[in-house]
Amino acid sequence: MAITRRHLLQSGAIAAITPALGLTAGIPAVEQAHAQSATGEPVWRHALSLFGDIKYPAGFKRFDYVNPDAPKGGITRMISIGTFDNFNTAVMGVKGSIAPAATLINETLMTPSQDEITTEYGLLAEAAAHPDDFSWVTYRLRPEARWHDGKPVTPDDVIFSLDALKKNSPFYSSYYRHVVKAEKSGDRAVKFIFDAPGNRELPTIVGELPILPKHYWEGVDASGNKRDISATTLEPPLGSGPYRIKEFVAGRSVRLERVKDYWGANSPTQIGQNNFDELRFEFFRDNTVALEAFKADQADWIAENSAKQWATAYDFPAVAEKRVVRQEFPINNSGRMQGFAFNLRRDQFKDARLRRAFNYAYDFEEMNKQLFYGQYKRINSYFFGTELACSELPEGAELQILDTVRDKVPPEVFTTPYANPVGGNPDAVRANLREAVRLLKEANYTIKDGKLVDPTGKPIVVEILVQDPAFERIALFYKPSLERIGVATSIRIVDEAQYENRLRSFDFDIIFDTWGESLSPGNEQREYWGSQSADQPGSRNVVGIKNPAVDALIDKVIFATDRANLVAATKALDRVLLWNFYVVPQYTYPFSRYAIWDRFSHAEPLPKYGSSGLPSLWWFDAAKADRIKRS
Repeated sequence: MAITRRHLLQSGAIAAITPALGLTAGIPAVEQAHAQSATGEPVWRHALSLFGDIKYPAGFKRFDYVNPDAPKGGITRMISIGTFDNFNTAVMGVKGSIAPAATLINETLMTPSQDEITTEYGLLAEAAAHPDDFSWVTYRLRPEARWHDGKPVTPDDVIFSLDALKKNSPFYSSYYRHVVKAEKSGDRAVKFIFDAPGNRELPTIVGELPILPKHYWEGVDASGNKRDISATTLEPPLGSGPYRIKEFVAGRSVRLERVKDYWGANSPTQIGQNNFDELRFEFFRDNTVALEAFKADQADWIAENSAKQWATAYDFPAVAEKRVVRQEFPINNSGRMQGFAFNLRRDQFKDARLRRAFNYAYDFEEMNKQLFYGQYKRINSYFFGTELACSELPEGAELQILDTVRDKVPPEVFTTPYANPVGGNPDAVRANLREAVRLLKEANYTIKDGKLVDPTGKPIVVEILVQDPAFERIALFYKPSLERIGVATSIRIVDEAQYENRLRSFDFDIIFDTWGESLSPGNEQREYWGSQSADQPGSRNVVGIKNPAVDALIDKVIFATDRANLVAATKALDRVLLWNFYVVPQYTYPFSRYAIWDRFSHAEPLPKYGSSGLPSLWWFDAAKADRIKRS
C-alpha cells in the first residue's frame, strides 16, 4: 500500500487472521467464508483490511479519535515551500508544480482510519465486494455522493478516473498495472478486473483511487476552450470533497473554503473533521524565510525538519510566553529510506563497489554531532523503523525466498548482515577511507594526481543536485570526504521548477531523496524499484534500478498470501536493495516536530497512526485565540 497518497498511510504490525480479507462486522471469519460459498457471491463489506480485524462495525457513527462536537469556523494558515503552477492532480509529478491544496479537492472511494493498521472505510463508496482469489473487486457508490456543482458521482466518473490517471501518471500507471479495466456493473456499481488472481492488495488499493469528474474534464472552461486532463492548469478544478478553491495568487497563495453543503458532512468517516472554514496555503522560497514569517504570526504552524533549527531558532518571545507551543508527535505510521541517491543511468555509477565506497566516505556520526546536535539515527534499512527491516542473516521463509534469486544477488546477502560503516573519530574515518580505496582498487579504479579515474582513464566527477537550501550544508559536509578518495565533487542548488525538470529527465548524478514505506508494502514497490518504471519520466524509480532479482522479489511481496510471507518477502527485498548500494543511507528522527500558535485544540488522545493530525483533526479555539490576543 502506497504512502504517497494525500492522507498518508496507515501502518503497524499484527498477526493476520484472514489475510488481506476485510471482515464483515459481526460475522466471524469462518462463518463469513461459509456465507460466501453458500451464495456463490462475495459479500458486500463496509470496510477492507489487508490483515487483521476491522475495528469499526457496519453502521458505526464516527471514529473514536475525533470530537463530534468540534466547533466549525475560523481560518488556519499553512506554509508551503516553493511555488506552484498547476491544479491538475492527474499530471502531478510529470508536468508543472502542483499546489498542495489541489490534492484536497477530490475524494477517494475509501478512506483510512488513523487508529488501525491498513484499514479502509467507505467514503465515496458505501461498500465493496471481492472474491477469495482477489481476481476483481466491485465498489458500490453512495447515492448521496455529489460533486460541488450538485451532479452525482457516477460509475462513469470512476472509470474515467482510472483511465486518465493510468494514462497520465507514471505512479498510477505502475500502482494499478494489474488493473486491466473498470466497467459499470450497476447503476451505482463499478467492477475492477485484474489481470490475475492472488494480488491480495489490489481490492483495497483500488479504493485509494482519486475520483475525478468526467463531465467537467470533458467540458469547456469559462473561455469556451475544451479542457485537457493531460495538461497543467490554473483553473480551479471541480471536486467532491469538504473544501474547494476559493481564490489564489499564482505561485504565492491558495485559499480553500469549506463547502457548506458538502455531501459527506454527516458521513461517519468525516464527522468531527474538516473543522476550519478556510485553509490558507502561503508559499515561501525556503524554510528560513518561512520560519521568519511564522515568528511574525503570518502562519499558524510550522513543521520543523532541521535539528539545528529546532535546537536554536525557537528562542523568541512568543515561545517564552507560551503563545507558541512546541510539540513532537511520534511517527508510528511509516518507515523510511532517505539517502544520497545515485543515478544508475550514468555509466560511472554502474559498479556497486564504487557506490559502496561512497558509503565508506560518509561520516554520519561526525555530521550528526556537528550539524544535528546528535538527534538523528543512521538508517540501515529501506523499511527502517518497522518490523519489515532485515537484520542478522536470512533464515526460514526469508532464506527460502532469497534462494530463488541466489544467482542474481551479491553473495554477501547470504553471508553478512548489512551494516553501515561507523565513523565519528579520526581512526574510524581513516579506516573507512582505506576500505573505500581498497574497494575502488578492486574495481580497477586508480587515483592519479589526487583524482579518481575509472578503468578507461576517465575521471570520476559528480554533481550533487540540491533543491532545498537546507540540504546544502549536508552536501558541503560530505564533499571533502569524497574528495579525499579522489572524487571531484560539485554542489548545484537550483529552484523547484528546474529541479523538477532535471529530475523528470533524469539529468542528475546524485540527489537527496526519501521513500516512505507502510507496514503493508505492495504494488507501489514497482514504482519505487521496478525495471518497468526505471525509464518513465516522473517515476519514483529515480535511481534507475533494472534488476531481475529485485523485480522477482517485488512480485513475492505483492503476491504474498499472508502476513508472515509478506514480512519475509519484504525483508528479502530490503536485503537485496541494501547490498546493491543504490543509495548512501542518511538519517531519520522518530518524531515530527511542530511549532504552533496556541489558538487551536484537538481531541485527546490523537490517533496512534495519525502523527500530528494537522489540520483535519484540529479546530479553532476561540478562548485560546483570545488569550493570545490579550497577551
